[in-house]
Amino acid sequence: MITRLRAEYEDEAFGIGSAAPRLSWGLESAPDGWRSDRYEVWIERADPSVESVVVESGEQLFVPWPFTPLTSRERVRVRVRVASGDAWTEASEPLTIEAGLLDHREWQQELITPSTIGGLADGAPLLFGRADLTAQPVSARLYLTAHGIVEFSINGVRVGDDIFAPGWTAYDKRLRYRTHDVTALLGQGSNRLQAMLGNGWYRGQLVWPGNRSSYGDRLAVLAQLEVTYADGTRQILGTDATWGAVHSSILFDDFYDGQVRDLRITDSPEGKRVDTVDVLDGGFERLIAPSGPPVRITQTLPAVRLLASPSGRTLVDFGQNLVGWVRIRVSGEAGTEVTVRHAEVLEHGELGVRPLRSAKATCAYTLTGDAVEILQPTFTFNGFRYAEIEGVPNLELNDVEALVLGTDLRRTGRFESSDDRVGRLHENVVWSMRGNFLALPTDCPQRDERLGWTGDIQVFSPTATFLFDTAGFLGEWLGDLSAEQKADGGVPYVIPDVLREPDPAAAAWSDAATIVPDALHLAYGDTGVLERQYASMRAWVEKVRGTVGEDLLWPTGAQFGDWLDPTAPPDDASKAQADPTVVATAYFARSAGILARSATVLGRHADAAEYARLEQEIRAAFVAAYVDEDGVVRSDCQTVYALAIVDDLFATERQRVGAGDRLAELVHAAGYRVSTGFVGTPVILDALSTAGRPELAYRMLLEESSPSWLYAVSMDATTVWERWDSMLPDGSINPGEMTSFNHYAYGAVADWLHRRVAGLAPTSPGYRTIEVRPLVTGHLTSASARHLSPYGEIAVGWRCEGDRFELSLTTPYGVSADVWLPGSSTSVAVGRGNHTFSSVLKNV
Repeated sequence: MITRLRAEYEDEAFGIGSAAPRLSWGLESAPDGWRSDRYEVWIERADPSVESVVVESGEQLFVPWPFTPLTSRERVRVRVRVASGDAWTEASEPLTIEAGLLDHREWQQELITPSTIGGLADGAPLLFGRADLTAQPVSARLYLTAHGIVEFSINGVRVGDDIFAPGWTAYDKRLRYRTHDVTALLGQGSNRLQAMLGNGWYRGQLVWPGNRSSYGDRLAVLAQLEVTYADGTRQILGTDATWGAVHSSILFDDFYDGQVRDLRITDSPEGKRVDTVDVLDGGFERLIAPSGPPVRITQTLPAVRLLASPSGRTLVDFGQNLVGWVRIRVSGEAGTEVTVRHAEVLEHGELGVRPLRSAKATCAYTLTGDAVEILQPTFTFNGFRYAEIEGVPNLELNDVEALVLGTDLRRTGRFESSDDRVGRLHENVVWSMRGNFLALPTDCPQRDERLGWTGDIQVFSPTATFLFDTAGFLGEWLGDLSAEQKADGGVPYVIPDVLREPDPAAAAWSDAATIVPDALHLAYGDTGVLERQYASMRAWVEKVRGTVGEDLLWPTGAQFGDWLDPTAPPDDASKAQADPTVVATAYFARSAGILARSATVLGRHADAAEYARLEQEIRAAFVAAYVDEDGVVRSDCQTVYALAIVDDLFATERQRVGAGDRLAELVHAAGYRVSTGFVGTPVILDALSTAGRPELAYRMLLEESSPSWLYAVSMDATTVWERWDSMLPDGSINPGEMTSFNHYAYGAVADWLHRRVAGLAPTSPGYRTIEVRPLVTGHLTSASARHLSPYGEIAVGWRCEGDRFELSLTTPYGVSADVWLPGSSTSVAVGRGNHTFSSVLKNV
């Protein structure tokens, strides 16, 4: 049976931006001995006509579109079936694919902005127009984008459920639009169209206090409404110079500072002075259809406690650090002001707002006096566990709830173990990813930052691709990385680039240009991401090659190094133990190797040979400059050994063994506590495992004293912290400026949990082959992981009872596994099906 037929990255391929979308599917419940050797695809067009193509191939991921390309707006239905010899599966359920506007010249409406209102001090403008229809439409599509963020309504009904549309891209180069089916909202005659605009990333504060209008000082909307009638005629309407603009009830909005709303003001033009609109240069060639899902409300959480602070303020605890909105049900006299302040932690019983830096994170409302009013924001978001509420004297617990926001990604990975603390750590990683994967992968969701830092996502991308389907989401972000890349190959530290450094090139951060595409290719088997990003990947490696000298060492330029090493002082996060030159050169070797392998996959054989040679030359230079004959690595700290071990930056076995021994000594000396920052942390447990010290890896994982992963868990953390000691043992907040309580970077340890503890590790792209080789040391008695791979769900679970070890494995069609039982010197190869294994443990 065929399952999960998809076009590109979409299960619901509506408004897709490709004229020839690649197709993928899974194969469930095939008989024993099944070997797919060809597939047949049918397409049903609107003519109506049905066409089919048989392709001699056993491939099922990202197969090329076998028909003539789609045209703009075209809607088709596709089905597929697969053969093994003379046997065919049943045809799949049909997948409906509808193309968006594939040519920028098909945009006929105009990008409009208020003429005199809607300035920085004016609040959110409301733009309005009408659509006069000659008959009831049989189909209607709204193609929508904005400078800023937009909520659109037709006849008083909100269009879509996406939040903060159109999201954040490199606006001057790439502007996302989304397609909406609005047939049910329209009727014959006059229809009211309204667009409320917020500042969002386009014109809100970014990075520094007072730094607004990063992309422009005027908010604008572009809406193209296309209506089809029963006789086949089409009418195109939407934003143009006839529209008007008025003030809305939102008097102020900003992602960092919050929102102010006077609910006594109606969100309609009735009775208000109407401003005209100006038409702006649309720059329609920038417009792109999204390749991933939008931001949505993904969950609602009830409040769990009402508290009174020592100063007498009313506090609400939601029991979970999250990203989103507080929603309150209130009643009060007209003119009553209600204020909601947000923070992630309490300090001495009061809201701990200092980590927010300049961000006010405050929402204020003026009530209408209605019997019941629902208060929630529109054009802001906050990272919080606690809220301080003023102006509601008789607040009840069930009057308050939290709406969780994030990009609506499909959950694909889970992990469990016999240690509840490790389970809580894993859940913290998931919650940090949910909160920070909001329109793009950000560093933190609460303070005056919330940027797409390249260093954070490059260390976390293997974890991200396991936990959620991020193929379209991260693929689209990489498109912005390419767009923002400098002409000489330099990669900005944040994407989209609002720092605008003239010559950005930092190891581990800029290396996202190679590492993230490589992670996506491994997770999803998509060579297309390598093809799209190859020029960017190559340009980055060439940038570094042009920066270093003939010795291929990288001692120059600004480096973040092993950022937030726990020994770094609170006021200098870059002051790490690891020599930044050692870190930079190790990453240069890694990126060159990734580029060489990517070139091989793409059939660029000359490049593959050239960059393979370059990688070997960098490795030799690294060893000669930084590794002595006994394996001691320059700066002699956990991070440099971890990097050298996982990338095998040694020339001799004596060096490998010596480096492993020295790393073990450092871990013992540290009391099994972590001594690594952003660069060393993702690889330290892998390094110990590779060096034959899995028991030390477990000791480090399970350590509770700071710095450690479980220290935060012991302090009631529900997300991953930026600093190992963001909160000090006495309950006070770390005095450093970099003190977020929701930062996924150190959550990269979950990748080790999935691959090494549970034992579910991909060994070829798309999980086509996996290695099941759990680390069993006695520190845990059971562990399991499940992952929805492109071929279907893979599940691994193991348990120890006394000296008995039992392992279960489920693999879908298309996946084969090499299974290694503890202590075994050989593996067992298995294919599709449910498998069980057992053995007797020795010395565990």
